[in-house]
Amino acid sequence: MATNITNYQCPACTGPLHFGTVSGKLECEYCGLSFDVDVIEQLYADKEQAAAAQPEPEASMGGGEWSEEEAARLRAYACPSCGAELICDDTTAATSCPYCGNPSVIPAQFSGHLRPDCVIPFRLDKNAAVSALARYYKGKRFLPKSFASGNHIQEIKGVYVPFWLFDGKSEGNLHFRGTTVQVHRMGDVEVTVTNHFRVVREGTVDFQKVPVDGSSKMPNAHMDAIEPFDYGELKEFSTAYLPGFLADKYDQDSAECKDRAYARIRASTEDALAATARGYATLRQESGTVRLQKCGAKYALLPVWMLATRWEGKDFLFAMNGQTGKLVGDLPMDWVKFWLWFFGISLPLMGLLDLILL
Repeated sequence: MATNITNYQCPACTGPLHFGTVSGKLECEYCGLSFDVDVIEQLYADKEQAAAAQPEPEASMGGGEWSEEEAARLRAYACPSCGAELICDDTTAATSCPYCGNPSVIPAQFSGHLRPDCVIPFRLDKNAAVSALARYYKGKRFLPKSFASGNHIQEIKGVYVPFWLFDGKSEGNLHFRGTTVQVHRMGDVEVTVTNHFRVVREGTVDFQKVPVDGSSKMPNAHMDAIEPFDYGELKEFSTAYLPGFLADKYDQDSAECKDRAYARIRASTEDALAATARGYATLRQESGTVRLQKCGAKYALLPVWMLATRWEGKDFLFAMNGQTGKLVGDLPMDWVKFWLWFFGISLPLMGLLDLILL
């Protein structure tokens, strides 16, 4: 049976509504009208309540049966605009119909415990992502000249990536070995005195909204690198923010992601306590413990532009923070340039060293 979906349409002309990154409203590209999110939500809530009383039509069946494993990973839904019956995997929450292009939301994917607590709306559009990628190429010394002109963007999509935002408090007890160095002269002799100290630091640190992405599809290194997000723009979750963008639900729950969050909290606690030990020439941690007193998590959707490019038969993936514009990604290396630069630097230095030794 096809899953009911929501296709937000303009109340005036029935054209598709998209979430505007600049206005923060749902906009109609046909008649130009815009609507507040809560107004459209209430309108569709009334429609859904009326439709709930109507019997749901049965979906047509054809072909062979899905295996249990396949059926568990797939979802079927019908586009309310053109009637096309489509299939997506079980982590897709919002998509566009490939036949009529209408953006659609699959609310069944957000029911129960899967419903996000909050969302940060996209602030930057697709053009900003393309421009950021062009700027990212500039100034890269070892980037092949033909890459920027010869590669083509295979795919660009705005994705609401599922994140777990962990809150908690840590308690640390760390032991360091610190040194101070004093240098003075006694006649013609320079004397260096090194003092060794046992340094102990204890304290608690509060953490709020430590992010860990909950999608196995997304490379963790890319997701970590595009931080930070401005959590001051967190909104209570509404499907009205999703039209025009893709969205994934998590496939790694908070229990699976907590080890990554705990590792970040521990490292930050150690850094914070070490930063209080000032005045030492060197400071080396010898032992200690960091305990988490309490920790909870909220489920959030955060905006990310994913750009996939192809050059000389190889794929390169880039990710841009859809709120701040910070972009990271993979770039090829021109090894001829690298070795020319390396020998251009190392050979003169070797010659200079020979002269000094002679």
